[in-house]
Amino acid sequence: MTMTATGPTTTDFSTLRWEGDIDGRLWLIDQTLLPTEYREINCRDLDAVCEAIRMLRVRGAPAIGVAAAYGVCVGLQNGAGDDRTALDARLEAVIDALAATRPTAVNLFWALQRMREVAVSLPADTSVEEVRQRLLDEARAIDAEDRQMCRAIGRHGAALLADGQGVLTHCNAGGLATADYGTALAVFYAAQEAGKTLHIYADETRPLLQGARLTSWELQRRGIDVTVICDSAAAQVMREGRVQAVVTGADRIAANGDAANKIGTYSVALAAAAHDVPFYVAAPTSTFDLSLASGDEIPIEQRAAEEITRGFGRQTAPEGVAVYNPAFDVTPARLIRALICERGIIEPVTTARIKEVVA
Repeated sequence: MTMTATGPTTTDFSTLRWEGDIDGRLWLIDQTLLPTEYREINCRDLDAVCEAIRMLRVRGAPAIGVAAAYGVCVGLQNGAGDDRTALDARLEAVIDALAATRPTAVNLFWALQRMREVAVSLPADTSVEEVRQRLLDEARAIDAEDRQMCRAIGRHGAALLADGQGVLTHCNAGGLATADYGTALAVFYAAQEAGKTLHIYADETRPLLQGARLTSWELQRRGIDVTVICDSAAAQVMREGRVQAVVTGADRIAANGDAANKIGTYSVALAAAAHDVPFYVAAPTSTFDLSLASGDEIPIEQRAAEEITRGFGRQTAPEGVAVYNPAFDVTPARLIRALICERGIIEPVTTARIKEVVA
């Protein structure tokens, strides 16, 4: 475990990384401690990986998918046995445990299914060691692909923003939410690299403040002008003409373009529509779930009441009060100007156009 007070002084930080061979370890930044403390934690076993995902030590749909893929490799370091039958049984148990951590981010299930398919494709007489090596290779491929997809998302999305614009974002869809670079924030980074100057307004994103804690932390290290606002100020910022575009990430996108993202995103989309501000969603194709016709079918994670009543250890509501704490909401496709993925810009946001680009 390593720790510093404020983290890297450059932009070179790894949200997660694998060290070693098939008996190696998964390291990840404990994002619950940012921005005041930077700590990397060593996930030595399956329980540690599951706990990290469940408790949002690692978060963001793409990063969860990569962490889950490596989590399979960690989980097979114990209890896999010496024969293929035992290994296959352990693999299913590991996948089931990881799949149970969080229900909304489709990248989690997409990555686990890719890992399962690798094992199923190997002949029955393949050695346990070879299966584990192939699974680690696949996890590394998922990691590398995510990095490449994020860069492509940034390049496509940057073309939608003009020099000097103010842009609002909600939650954190940056390098901390992916293997590298981000999705929504990738658009800002690519615009910066193209010579454009942007002013980013980051919603604090209650109740866990991913915007205030994480997005501002990332953007400061990239040298991008960022202002944190409370969630309820978004409409006023638009009314004052400070924002000319909104860019967010997504955790699952249905076949018709309805997009699930951190709670509060739907409200931002409504405000953007009221002020004629274009609302964009940036996400890799792995975040699209074409098996769901609309956002009505997206499962919404319900989280603990204490996140609201005792946020960050301080009681802010009376004992015993009822709490409703959905972690996500769904923005209807009609409010989304365009979807930005690694294959390009999806506009208009329709079932037919999404199928043409993604399927």
